[in-house]
Amino acid sequence: MSANAKLAGRSVRAVWHPCTQMKHHETLPVVPIGRAEGVWLYDFEGRRILDAISSWWVNLLGHAHPRVNAALHEQVDSLAHVMLAGLTHEPAVELAERLASLAPRGLGHCFFGSDGASAVEIALKMSHQFWRNVGKAGKAGFVALANGYHGETLGALSVTDIPLYRDCYAPLLQASARVPSPDWRLARPGETPAEYAVRCARALEQHLEKHADRTAALIVEPLVQCAGGMAMHDPEYLRRAREICERFEVLFIVDEIAVGFGRTGTLFACEQAGVVPDLMCLSKGISGGYLPLSVVMASDRVYQAFYDDKLERGFLHSHSYSGNPLACRAALAVLDVIEDERVLERNRDTAVYLNQRAAAIRSRPGVEHFRNTGMIWAFDVKRAERDFSRDFSRRALEAGVLLRPLGSTVYWMPPYAIGTPEIDFLLDTVGELLDSA
Repeated sequence: MSANAKLAGRSVRAVWHPCTQMKHHETLPVVPIGRAEGVWLYDFEGRRILDAISSWWVNLLGHAHPRVNAALHEQVDSLAHVMLAGLTHEPAVELAERLASLAPRGLGHCFFGSDGASAVEIALKMSHQFWRNVGKAGKAGFVALANGYHGETLGALSVTDIPLYRDCYAPLLQASARVPSPDWRLARPGETPAEYAVRCARALEQHLEKHADRTAALIVEPLVQCAGGMAMHDPEYLRRAREICERFEVLFIVDEIAVGFGRTGTLFACEQAGVVPDLMCLSKGISGGYLPLSVVMASDRVYQAFYDDKLERGFLHSHSYSGNPLACRAALAVLDVIEDERVLERNRDTAVYLNQRAAAIRSRPGVEHFRNTGMIWAFDVKRAERDFSRDFSRRALEAGVLLRPLGSTVYWMPPYAIGTPEIDFLLDTVGELLDSA
């Protein structure tokens, strides 16, 4: 038995894999990975696989980036972890200051978490307690976009609108409201993405006209609703939503967990609308795919509502690894690389080339809604079979590419290190897979 087969067998016996029906691995073995470098994953027999989805959207710069590796080696020799309650350390302070200097102006307070769902939990709890602290405890509900995804813990699921993840746990969830998604695929014939965004913003306005007195916050994935099928929208929605939230005294939360750190073309997606949220959730790419880390950035207004002599008015939320020095140091190295190597400028050239090469896919009769924002690409397959996603993923792996379609939506979100040879291989493979579908 090969080394790959041995480890795969051990894994399915001992590891309960995430977001997986384990019975499927009776016929679709898990893929053991021995090492990774750049955009490539390698199994134990030396076969390589192109990581076209950045290992669930986290690996921004490529695997085993030498500068991030060096930063972690240096940090582990001095401080691997210390609790952040009553103590502090240089990596957490430096990262908080750095993020405050890069984020939309006014988001000067960083609360550290472990992952994206925990960041959403933190933001929801902060919003709820903010209104309680300022004497408006009735403002305790939330509003979110249709087809949105914000994580799979109970609080995050309360504002998630994907039945596959939500329906089983519905009895455990706090009720929240839904307003239409500005996903431009839903626009009327002849209606531009911006016009449709304005129409969706009016629906938000109409909802808050009736329910603002009971609403703590609106939470939005800016520009791209990723897990909901890479649904993309015009920045005008964010501009209108920000103004509406201000007018109705509702906090505005942007969930930049998947789209932050350059994924949409700017460091933060909300920059493209010129808006400043009350709370901003960050995770995934923040540490370059090295270590779990999330951050909620809060405005001065939110922070000051918790600043008091009374302990119970403070934000009493914690976890043991909050602000872990290794994770913070990895994040600082990622920010250094993005700045020093002008990564966002390079990404624009990458996107131009990739869109040129993707023209043949865009024009296929079975493809619709080909779309691109920054370093995210997606298209929908017409009349896809029920098991299309699993079958396409299996055949892509056999061809040497890691892809995980979302239903009938094929997407790729590669590490920023992807070059023209890898782009050619990716798009040639996708074309061949569509030919044989």
